[in-house]
Amino acid sequence: MKIKNLVTEKRNPVTMHIDTMSTIEMVKTINNEDKKVAEAVGTQDEQIAKAIDEAAKRYGRGGRLIYVGAGTSGRLGVLDAAELVPTYGIKPERAVGLIAGGKEAMYCAVEGAEDSAELGEQDLRKLKLTATDTVIGIAASGRTPYVVGCLDYAKQVGALRVSVACVPDSVIGHHADIAIEAVAGPEVITGSTRMKSGTAQKMILNMLSTGVMIRQGKVYQNVMIDVQPTNSKLVDRACRIINVTTGASIDEALTTLKKTDNNVSLAIVMIKTGTDQDTAAKLLAAHHGNVGQVLQNK
Repeated sequence: MKIKNLVTEKRNPVTMHIDTMSTIEMVKTINNEDKKVAEAVGTQDEQIAKAIDEAAKRYGRGGRLIYVGAGTSGRLGVLDAAELVPTYGIKPERAVGLIAGGKEAMYCAVEGAEDSAELGEQDLRKLKLTATDTVIGIAASGRTPYVVGCLDYAKQVGALRVSVACVPDSVIGHHADIAIEAVAGPEVITGSTRMKSGTAQKMILNMLSTGVMIRQGKVYQNVMIDVQPTNSKLVDRACRIINVTTGASIDEALTTLKKTDNNVSLAIVMIKTGTDQDTAAKLLAAHHGNVGQVLQNK
């Protein structure tokens, strides 16, 4: 399909005269269009759940989440990968974002980079892709050659291939094992896929990566137990997490947190089981770091 015929490139009849609207009308119009995004993402629940389950299996065996894309799509992938590190305490190499054109493309357009399937393959080769990895190809138009190249190389290696597009029957979907296609309709500003399409992609990536982390035991109840307390705000958050999950006072939470060298999971197990640090650490190790499983079996 030609670019001009893609849903993401069509003119939106609702916003044909947005340039002459009052500011409040403009804002309400954009907001009303944004409401369609959640509905579009909702149509992909089963595909997203399938992607979470399959990616979680591989991640649990030591695989990585590798996001690939160009432009806005690439930046969203890099963002999701980067945020997993402090949020869930994972090593940076376990979540990697690749953008066509490299780091420079995060801030400036790199001409022609997204049109090269070969560049996609080269970038993945540099990462030494394996069959335990999950490659998440992101493209609002669903046809970016860079992403296609990445997905095709991932197939050669045997890695899981997930595609995230905002058009139906996408090209990248045909190159993926699991195709996620949230179609929110034409953009408010024709072709400006950083808007509705970008929001849809962000929502999908949030669900996908969060789901994988939950399946790894990185969440107990509904709190982030592997958050890295690297500043005063996060130390405060860590203490509140320990407080609400154990009933311990904030002072006791802080004292225990310090004993564990800022290991929230370990602090929770120590308090909930009434054991010392070494015993709690052994319990966690026996359950692969999953606090929920430790406490269920105690």
